[in-house]
Amino acid sequence: MSQLTFPEKTIFICDGSKCSKHKELRKIFKESIKNYGLKDTVEIVKIECTDRCKHAPVMCFQPQNKWLTDVSMWEADKIFKEMVLD
Repeated sequence: MSQLTFPEKTIFICDGSKCSKHKELRKIFKESIKNYGLKDTVEIVKIECTDRCKHAPVMCFQPQNKWLTDVSMWEADKIFKEMVLD
């Protein structure tokens, strides 16, 4: 039997038709993970449509179970620091 290791934190990002138009957010979060050296600690996972298209983009931060909607790319750095680094 082999043992898998999982990251301490996960960012789930909706990849439905409206949310996927905000690819820059996923890119910003990926760059932040790389810049802070958190590749083994934080993972980004694309999820199916959350059916909350009016509030795109939708994302969830675990283990906090914090759901965010209507996130702009200008907020991404602040959100990353609050949700991942704190």
